[in-house]
Amino acid sequence: MKLLMIFVDGFEDTEAIATLDTLKRGGHEVVTASLMDRDVIYPKYLKSVEVDKIITDVDYECFDGLIIPGGPGSIKIMPNLKIVEELITYFIESNKLVAAICAAPGLIGKLGYLKEKNFTVHPGCEGPIIGGTYLRDSGVVIDGNIITAKSMYYSIDFALAIHEYFQGLEAKISLKKSLQGE
Repeated sequence: MKLLMIFVDGFEDTEAIATLDTLKRGGHEVVTASLMDRDVIYPKYLKSVEVDKIITDVDYECFDGLIIPGGPGSIKIMPNLKIVEELITYFIESNKLVAAICAAPGLIGKLGYLKEKNFTVHPGCEGPIIGGTYLRDSGVVIDGNIITAKSMYYSIDFALAIHEYFQGLEAKISLKKSLQGE
């Protein structure tokens, strides 16, 4: 599968890097794209990360799914970028996967796309979400073509859920065993 992962300054390092690493180990093509009009992004902890492309150079219609890491950038920057709404809307309305972790599910929820869905989000970030059923105690929730995860702690489980969405339960179990060194 071909997946698009979007970045702004202040993304949560582990949520992005662990997800990216796990999915690539699972055989997925993941293209990283900046929404900042530059190919170097400044995460929450690392000094900098270079992404594959700038979003204006991406034909997102050729992707099977969208991945949105959380972190301060998903609260402070992404809500102010029209492209974020456009991307989420395109992927949801095309019945393609939208996966968001930590605070980022709020971006999906404020658009009303979680109304009839079960979801999780980092505690305290559920405010802008319109409707839906908040499963506060769940680490990762899959509901239709939307996958949400609660926090950085669940980054690998989040990636495994994305892998399962495309490849099935047996492939998820196999990848998990590989990650565990079994």
